[in-house]
Amino acid sequence: MSMQFSVRFAVLTLAAIFLTAVAGAAETRNLIGRQIDGFELHDFRGKVHSLGDYDDKQAIVVAFMGTECPLARLYAPRLEDLWQEFGPQGVQFLIIDSNRQDSITELGAFARINKLTFPVLKDPDNAVADLFQAERTPEVFVLDANRAVRYNGRIDDQYGLGSNSGYARPEIKRRDVAVALRELLEGEDVSLAVTRATGCIIGRIAKVDPHGEVTYSNQIVRFLQDRCVECHRDGEIGPFSLTDYDEVVGWAEMMREVMDQGRMPPWFANPRYGHFKNDVRLTPEEKQLFNTWVDNGCPQGDSDQLPPPREFAQGWQIGEPDMIVHIADEPYTVPAEGVVEYQYFTVDPGFKKDIWVKATEARPDNRAVVHHIIAFLHPPNSSGRGSGMRSGLGGYAPGSRGRVFPKGVATFVPAGSLITFQMHYTPNGTVQKDRSSLGLIFADPSEVTHRAKGGVTGTLAFRIPPGAPNYEVTSKKKFRRDTTLISMLPHMHLRGKSFRFEAEYPDGTREILLDVPKYDFNWQLSYDFAEPKLIPKGTYLHCTAHFDNSEDNIANPDPTEAVTFGDQTWEEMMFGFFTSIVPLEPQSSEDSKAKARDTVSSGDAG
Repeated sequence: MSMQFSVRFAVLTLAAIFLTAVAGAAETRNLIGRQIDGFELHDFRGKVHSLGDYDDKQAIVVAFMGTECPLARLYAPRLEDLWQEFGPQGVQFLIIDSNRQDSITELGAFARINKLTFPVLKDPDNAVADLFQAERTPEVFVLDANRAVRYNGRIDDQYGLGSNSGYARPEIKRRDVAVALRELLEGEDVSLAVTRATGCIIGRIAKVDPHGEVTYSNQIVRFLQDRCVECHRDGEIGPFSLTDYDEVVGWAEMMREVMDQGRMPPWFANPRYGHFKNDVRLTPEEKQLFNTWVDNGCPQGDSDQLPPPREFAQGWQIGEPDMIVHIADEPYTVPAEGVVEYQYFTVDPGFKKDIWVKATEARPDNRAVVHHIIAFLHPPNSSGRGSGMRSGLGGYAPGSRGRVFPKGVATFVPAGSLITFQMHYTPNGTVQKDRSSLGLIFADPSEVTHRAKGGVTGTLAFRIPPGAPNYEVTSKKKFRRDTTLISMLPHMHLRGKSFRFEAEYPDGTREILLDVPKYDFNWQLSYDFAEPKLIPKGTYLHCTAHFDNSEDNIANPDPTEAVTFGDQTWEEMMFGFFTSIVPLEPQSSEDSKAKARDTVSSGDAG
């Protein structure tokens, strides 16, 4: 990888994009033994269902779900599997949607897409959610024959949300609902009656009448257009749209939570060090504005004050490419669920001549499941042709834009080079297909004055002991010429905890260039300097990483195992990537430009 792009890398795509809350209903209350009174709700077809309809059942599973919640989407098929397993044993399953933002039409589509064959009900005024004291989706309650709560919490332990963001274990270790049902049907006490139900906050109807001067039409919609809508709109990676008042109100409490916790918009650099032009942090004033709006019941305001919808670039953001390189001739099939490890696709674009590239854009074909794209360049004399290469040409992460270098700056691509795409896919509950691509715009060699170069300092020589909560790994690199840095990117995997870039100058002074105290594997951001940073010859760049291989790291695949370097997510990496710009040396400038003068023909490779 290189710092010529920003990469947000995730274990659980959609959950990591927005829903990075930790708090769960099971942490704040214990409802075990509480009797649930009867209720009546309509399903998405209009049929009435009551709790009393199932008096002959030995147990009832009530699952609170939402049509757009990423975890709910992943777990809906598993509820159907549980229904097929336990329905014949006298267990009734019910899904209840209490979100104000979910329409009956959307609920019906949710049921059809997930092939649900048990009742899917709408709780329009949150009365049943209040009866259960349900807080999240997905959140499950298991009732016994007397309709007392015997289990409350998650469905199983594979998917969830942790202190940073989403996680997905390679396999299920405990089927909590299944275990609770088996024990209940056998007349035993439920051995683990309460688990943490992480997920989306239920979008309840406001308890206060909307009031106040802070309104959606006058302030909040502008806030969202500037900060959120680029990803949270139809056709983009955000799991739900934030372009409509009713939709925003339904997600308001969830939005407040992740904003207050600093999870959204995603930015993890310590503000004490460095200034970055792509810093998307909210100001305290902006957070307070949103909190005031939610506290006041989310008033809509005067629709005449609404600004025009923000327009976003359609098609290629860098302009029409000179060449388009696809990952493969045929689309790749992404499974409905599970963990999809990196997929690598190597393509020969047909570079017959040396070229200079002044703009690149990696473009996902299916944004719903493409987590990131990294295009690696293999010059003909390079040894790596698979996952081990380290020269980046371009990349994509949700919210990122194509890279257009300043005038006179370009990347040199030798004739005969190959391109390998590293694709990270995250399932969204249904089988999907993707055929992503990379667009390139060539530079006139006579106009190139500076070469953009990717650099890295890191190490493969480490062994993180089992259970280590704060294991340190360091690396350093000496700059042998004056170098101008324009961006940095730390890279680790699931056990990554923190990362720091520090310059040790020739005079012995040290400066922290970038500090990421709470590294998030799901959002591997490029940190782009507000002003290019001159690094004098003789400077050492130190990188210090910490890893959490303990049980407290809930995304940890296995805290009992020692961890060494490897490409897969259950292994680890320690790299500090950066991008620099270097002036072409006079004696080599004309030679290099002459090599690149005859560029390859425009075309569509792959």
